[in-house]
Amino acid sequence: MTHPSIPTLTTVQMIEVDRAMMDDYHIELLQMMENAGRNLAHLARQCFLGGDPRSKHVIVLAGTGGNGGGGLVAARRLHNWGAQVAVALTKAVETYRGVPAHQLDILQRMGISILEPGAPLPPTCDLILDTLIGYSLSGAPRGETATLIRWANAQAAPALSLDTPSGLDTASGQVYQPTIRADATLTLALPKTGLLTPQAASYVGELYLADISVPPELYASMGISVPPLFAETDIIRVPQP
Repeated sequence: MTHPSIPTLTTVQMIEVDRAMMDDYHIELLQMMENAGRNLAHLARQCFLGGDPRSKHVIVLAGTGGNGGGGLVAARRLHNWGAQVAVALTKAVETYRGVPAHQLDILQRMGISILEPGAPLPPTCDLILDTLIGYSLSGAPRGETATLIRWANAQAAPALSLDTPSGLDTASGQVYQPTIRADATLTLALPKTGLLTPQAASYVGELYLADISVPPELYASMGISVPPLFAETDIIRVPQP
């Protein structure tokens, strides 16, 4: 479904949305992360895995923040649906904190393959989920994050990014090196302005928007009028310039 009237958010506004969700409405990060990861898994299944993930090989690239936490949720759900899932981390397991660490602990208890930095990655896969960096990007990706981005860009498998292709600045649309070249991006809440800039287009791919249950009253308090975008489905297609 494509909705004709979708407002956008700046990165600063999205930070305020996240703050207000937790502080003012008591919608916790765990809930938002679960919504994001569930929708990412649904889009992966429908658009890239032929509607049936059974026996398909999926590599999830997961950073240490909220974006990576969403990827870990998607890994759990795709595993439950029969996919062969491996998760590549940017840092050692013990360095993950908070809600992402909680999600990672679940995957370990389930016996899902967790690959720490330096571990060999599978030689082939059917889909790469990019959940390395969200709107908190600060400068060009470095270290293991940059290594995983370069690895993903060298694969024949399609890449689906969560919120933004890792390495793309959601505020300005600046493309750092390296940046994931995604076949599709599932952004959250409302599209970020940087995703709709001309220079971002070839990195974003097809742009989708997922519901993470932001109350319309929250947007109204920020002076943003948002129609009921998700009345018919949790994921909609975003028209691009």
